[in-house]
Amino acid sequence: MSSNTSTSTLIAPHGGRLIDRVEPSTTHADAMHQAETLPCLTLTARQLADLECLATGIYSPLEGFMDAGDYHSVLESMRLADGTLWPIPVVFDVDAQDLARIGAAAEIALVWAGHIVGTLQIAARYSADKAREARAVYGTEEPAHPGVSALRALGDVYLAGPVRLLEPSLHGSFDRYRYTPLRSRAEFIRRGWRRVAAFQTRNPIHRAHEYLQKVALEHVDGLFVHPLVGMTKSDDIPAELRIRSYEVILERYYPLEHTLLGVFPAAMRYAGPREALMHAIARQNYGCSHFIVGRDHAGVGGYYGTYDAQRIFEGLTSADLGITPLPFENAAYCPSCSQMATRKTCPHPETNWVQLSGSRVREMLRQGIRPPAEFTRPEVADLLMLQAGCLEG
Repeated sequence: MSSNTSTSTLIAPHGGRLIDRVEPSTTHADAMHQAETLPCLTLTARQLADLECLATGIYSPLEGFMDAGDYHSVLESMRLADGTLWPIPVVFDVDAQDLARIGAAAEIALVWAGHIVGTLQIAARYSADKAREARAVYGTEEPAHPGVSALRALGDVYLAGPVRLLEPSLHGSFDRYRYTPLRSRAEFIRRGWRRVAAFQTRNPIHRAHEYLQKVALEHVDGLFVHPLVGMTKSDDIPAELRIRSYEVILERYYPLEHTLLGVFPAAMRYAGPREALMHAIARQNYGCSHFIVGRDHAGVGGYYGTYDAQRIFEGLTSADLGITPLPFENAAYCPSCSQMATRKTCPHPETNWVQLSGSRVREMLRQGIRPPAEFTRPEVADLLMLQAGCLEG
């Protein structure tokens, strides 16, 4: 089904319609009773995230997990079989034990934490082409790449078909900030926002983030700060700490009438340029007109060039993608300028700038070294140090 709510002042969803596969309250009891009669599979964290993104319209126009035609088309051309731009396969993997458990069932119940949360109508089953998928999506087959490692761990068969979400409150965390596209669009309209810039991150906020966000805010009506809270690498900063860092900074340094904090429930794939496109499409579905793309968006290690995630948007037309990318140069604090700067605004060599990678910050915290104020505000440094056990509580 698709929603036809009044969003004429906002950008159209990707593909022209906003998907809503959440079971209405009026039919919930009957749907749950039916689901209890079905064979069931327990979801992985990634499958849970994909279920939520599919059912609530974050991945519009997809209504469920991809069939073989869409899967191979996405790998080959970054488009669904009907030509719609789509960069990364959204698939439901199963192994031999799962297949034995569900047999020839045409529909299965999906379980999380011991409770049925949704259903999947099985329209098709097909074999994964993991080597080709790794090369197309991640640009490498190296198992050291976290996306490739996660791909290799998936089952070898993919199930395709539409989903139904029976329990919208899947997590019990970040409920205050868990906007569906329907809800975010309604909130943007309530605030009178038409031009909205979205910011994606999987790290705690630092000065470069703040700089990019506020520069973008000068050109739009509102800023949708949208950190990812789905599955990430084990050494990434925990989602709870990332959200707390944003709460502290937004309360003290941002105009709240022009800023909205939400959480993005997707799982992180670390697919660099292709994932940047995926993130942009999702934010278009949320109702955002612009999407901030910084350096090495969704990158990991040295697998992608610094600005590859920006270049992938080049050549796309408004028919391909409605949301407008806002590419930014690498930003950092320049002591000579006494302010945040990029190569476009600063004449001094980047070697003089105060800039730290996420891995370097994590290493500093492990060593009990406080991140400098030129890199992140003291309030965030306090939170990071407490998390690392470096400050007395």
